Amino acid sequence: MSEFKTDIKSYEFNHTMIRVKDPKVSLEFYEEILGMKLISTMENEGGKFTLYFLAYVNADDRASLEAKSDEQRRAYAFNRPGVLELTHNWGTENDADFKYASGNSDPGRGFGHTAIIVDNIEEACKRFESFGDKVKWVKKLQDGKMKNIAFIADPDGYWVEILNRAFA
Repeated sequence: MSEFKTDIKSYEFNHTMIRVKDPKVSLEFYEEILGMKLISTMENEGGKFTLYFLAYVNADDRASLEAKSDEQRRAYAFNRPGVLELTHNWGTENDADFKYASGNSDPGRGFGHTAIIVDNIEEACKRFESFGDKVKWVKKLQDGKMKNIAFIADPDGYWVEILNRAFA
């Protein structure tokens, strides 16, 4: 018997956080281009930063979230898997030279990418193409040896891998 009163079988991955220069531009990318939903926002006056929590939300949850209080939306964000937290440190959007390390440029390799699964990768890539300069391609579907994945970059240079949903 374990000395700890916790069950690791109940653990779930909740969220990952990335820092963004301009929340307006990043929210447009994650909501309009990738189709995520802004679940909750938290401001920290003392620390001078804002947190934005996004996730893929089904139609029923999307409708019910609109009627929930900020506290209920926050609880929803912290009680589900697959959340993306965007952290904006106030003022970075006004500095033309400001840039975060995305983890994929030498010598700063570290963080690699997030990934989303789509129902039809060819059509998803055509849709991303339709956004023109708003979508920066790292690897198009037809490029390289791996023809089953694509990579785009968000406004801060973080890579997003695009994968076809695997059907069993």
